Amino acid sequence: MTRTLRIAAAQYPLDQLENFEAYETKITRWVNDAVDNGAELLVFPEYGAMELCAIGNRGRDLHDSITAVSDFITDTIRIHQALAKKHGITIISGSAPQRRGNITCNVAHIFGRQGKVASFDKIMPTPWERDPWNISAGRELKLFDIGKTKLGLLICYDIEFPLLSRALAEAGAEVIAAPSNTETARGYWRVRIGAAARALENQIYTIHSPVIGQASFCAACENNTGMAGVFAPPDLGFPEDGVIALGAMNQPQWVYATIDLEQIARVRQDGGVRTFQHWSEQPGAGPLPAVSTIDMTGKP
Repeated sequence: MTRTLRIAAAQYPLDQLENFEAYETKITRWVNDAVDNGAELLVFPEYGAMELCAIGNRGRDLHDSITAVSDFITDTIRIHQALAKKHGITIISGSAPQRRGNITCNVAHIFGRQGKVASFDKIMPTPWERDPWNISAGRELKLFDIGKTKLGLLICYDIEFPLLSRALAEAGAEVIAAPSNTETARGYWRVRIGAAARALENQIYTIHSPVIGQASFCAACENNTGMAGVFAPPDLGFPEDGVIALGAMNQPQWVYATIDLEQIARVRQDGGVRTFQHWSEQPGAGPLPAVSTIDMTGKP
């Protein structure tokens, strides 16, 4: 029997929210819209939670905005967990800076269809995240078993480093989500090209979900550029350019795609190129980072 997965990738704007109830209403509306369109996996972007800094007007100072958003983590988990469980879906929520003692990481949470919660810390902070944001690097690659498939999660800059995706693919990932936040078109294209390249190299699907639009109230994310997309290797059974779905630049929307998971095995076996099989033959191929697998199908 064919395994398919209906994906919704967000092109998500940051809004100047008056209170947390407005955030909850917004997230609930977005999730309901995706569910109404049959989505089973919803991907929100990197720093999608930064709009919470508008509450109490704490967004104009960079470090105060980071603290403000981190303070809401418990509440954002509660909302997404309830929505995932209510609709029987998997959600990757918009990432947020999360303070843990003396360090701050860029953290995305994933919510299973029965309400299980896990998290992933961005491994490769960008130069501006390192200074002046003082974001610390994560150190653990994780693979999430969501039932229909095994899902990798890499945040923005992470997708530009091939060994991270390769480790996930060898651990069993058929899909890798790459939520992003990029200020310029150049930044958008770096992440998009990275996502498309990782799909080619590993013969997998990749999902790109960006923050879009202007947010003058938020010093951290004033300008945001991008469009969501779902990518595959440009080979047997896939579009010639490898683009499964693509949004309209800087327009708030969900981008939907229904992917055939069985096609991964077929293209790896019979494709015009066999990049997944032949990886180890390249000079310099060596040990990959360790990957831990988390079962997201059960109850919390």
